[in-house]
Amino acid sequence: MSRAPRLLVVDAYDAPGRKALTEAGCTNAGELYRNALLRSQPDADVEIFAFGEDSKVPGGLESFDGMVWTGSSLTIYKLDEGPVRDQIALSREGYDKGVPQFGSCYAAQMAVMAAGGECGRNPKGREFGITEDMTLTEAGKAHPLFKGRDGPIRNFTSHGDIVTVLPEGATCLAYNGFTPVQGVAVKHGKGEFWAVQYHPEYDFNEVARIGELWRRSLIKLGRFSDEDDADGYIAALDGLQQDPSREDLASRAGASRDVIDVELRLTEVRNWLKAAVLPRIGA
Repeated sequence: MSRAPRLLVVDAYDAPGRKALTEAGCTNAGELYRNALLRSQPDADVEIFAFGEDSKVPGGLESFDGMVWTGSSLTIYKLDEGPVRDQIALSREGYDKGVPQFGSCYAAQMAVMAAGGECGRNPKGREFGITEDMTLTEAGKAHPLFKGRDGPIRNFTSHGDIVTVLPEGATCLAYNGFTPVQGVAVKHGKGEFWAVQYHPEYDFNEVARIGELWRRSLIKLGRFSDEDDADGYIAALDGLQQDPSREDLASRAGASRDVIDVELRLTEVRNWLKAAVLPRIGA
């Protein structure tokens, strides 16, 4: 008989990163993913493990049916930072024990770094807000992570780092003109890690608050031309949070139907649960 899946959400922010998000009015990254998982799998038992706050994974990693990684303000290739080394070690443990892994943004970089790949700064700068159209590779079209996806994909995004070298056992599933690896599947050891560079767990409010937090940097990087441009974009996001039917605001923000419709936006989360986690428990 099947049972409810037990899932571990790894909040990959450090304490200062969490504090900055909280002060900006953002939802804790672990809570965001818990909410996304429960929307997709209401009976799931979801635990959050916050680096820098929790001392060890509750019950041991082997007691979980899947592990989900959040984004992070840490830099994955700065291996001299203690939390980064510890997080990579945890992901490698997941690979070694065959625990399915999934996640967003920093997670895509974690998937490849823990398996021997490389990451670095995106020479094009920070991808922020809503992605340009993303295209599935031939492997992506056939992969269960993107089942039900048809045509170009958009989703929420905020990152400055990218995957630069795929390790053995890794496959690029999606890309766009700004980021060469937007979706990746990595087979390593006994496990698999499916990840996306974007943020299906976000909503318009989260991106608006991050926009406020990063406003000056985004103007400096050219994402916004000036304060008025930033104000207009953030106002459009806030408006869509209140009324997602506003086509004028959707046009201003670059929000397509697969961003506005939360069920479409969470397609990859739901697909990972169905294809990678539920079969392990006989569901």
